[in-house]
Amino acid sequence: MGPNLIFSVIYKTIFSWSMKRAHIISIGNELLIGDTVNTNASWIGRFLTEKGFRVDEVLTISDNYESIVASVKWSLEHADLVITTGGLGPTHDDITKKAVADIFDSRMITDEDILAHIKKMFALRGFTFSESNREQAMIPEGCDVLFNNRGTAPGMWFQKNGSFLAVLPGIPNEMKFLMEKRVSEKIDTQFQETGFRAVKYLKTAGVTESSLSDDYIGNLSHFIDNDFEIAYLPNPGGVTIRIACQEKTEEDSDLKISELENYIREKAGSVIYGEGRDFTLSEALGNLLKCRNYTLAAAESCTGGYLSNEITNVSGCSNYMKGGITAYSNEIKAGHLKVSESEIEKYGAVSKQVALAMAYGISEKFGSDIGVSTTGIAGPGGGSPEKPVGTVWMGFRILDQHFAMKAILTKDRLLNKERSSIIVLETIRRVLLNIEPMPYNLKQERA
Repeated sequence: MGPNLIFSVIYKTIFSWSMKRAHIISIGNELLIGDTVNTNASWIGRFLTEKGFRVDEVLTISDNYESIVASVKWSLEHADLVITTGGLGPTHDDITKKAVADIFDSRMITDEDILAHIKKMFALRGFTFSESNREQAMIPEGCDVLFNNRGTAPGMWFQKNGSFLAVLPGIPNEMKFLMEKRVSEKIDTQFQETGFRAVKYLKTAGVTESSLSDDYIGNLSHFIDNDFEIAYLPNPGGVTIRIACQEKTEEDSDLKISELENYIREKAGSVIYGEGRDFTLSEALGNLLKCRNYTLAAAESCTGGYLSNEITNVSGCSNYMKGGITAYSNEIKAGHLKVSESEIEKYGAVSKQVALAMAYGISEKFGSDIGVSTTGIAGPGGGSPEKPVGTVWMGFRILDQHFAMKAILTKDRLLNKERSSIIVLETIRRVLLNIEPMPYNLKQERA
């Protein structure tokens, strides 16, 4: 396909059931000006969706009293649950607590348990306790405290006219702790009528979103009713299929999920490498290598160690990962991988011949069952009409097979490193499992 593997960040979804509505409000000037990436909102959105809520609004606002009051009031009128993050610190710009207290006409009181907790944390760390930290122990009277064991800013839970508000700190690990340990319990108590939501994530690699939908899976309309959601979630590493179902009982949800999952696996099982939202291709390949008792080594040029990083992100990778060489210069390719200098001069470093030699050389050097290589023009500069930016050759010596593949990727350097690495990993998986075709229908070229 001479693939240009640029995936859209927009995903298709079929979504129609009636659910409790939620709003997320992220507070902080640093989010608006780009100093901090708002990962909290996406995490909370995913958490609430899996809890059975429909997230209708995600707002990002400044540390401004009027903005906080207006946004929280509006959301409480239009949603069943509102989550805010940010603005609970000890500095002058942290005014969320004051704004929320005024919304609920509450006076501020000192919570002695929180104060003792803050003092203990400071003592353990050898920090000096100051009056600004004492302010963090003050909460609006009448709220339920969401005790924060991970930090000094407590979370707070409010109720107003049938809607609920959780006010949380913006530090991600503290927010996640409070959502999982405190807010989750509140949701389970106050929103029992949301029913049970089952979610299944099927992970694919080496196939585009359109091909997965059209060529492998096909029309799913006969599975869809008011309780189902099916989404294709493209990312640089592949496409995740999310199947979700809302039913009154866990058994009913699991049954409906299983029927559709079995159908999808029957159609697209060859490109599905695993399941679970956070399961990675590196884990899938690692499990396969351990099962087969095979070892692996990597020679990298254009990926600059990214491929080895992906492989070694998996606990237990020492069972199969022998090692690697970042052979960026031609001298290293020739001196350490035994790549012929005459072939480099004749064909160029970015070529089938060099990729093949690198893969063979690394497997010989490390005594591995599998040797792989990458050499390409990562960009954004350095291309030519014959070898444009994004041209990547990947070499493979997998047991008794020795071949190379060429991909034409993007003009983005980091994306090219990531996607080259994913193609290599998925190619190894498919060869070991005798799956065809190769990722993105790339052509194997022999020596």
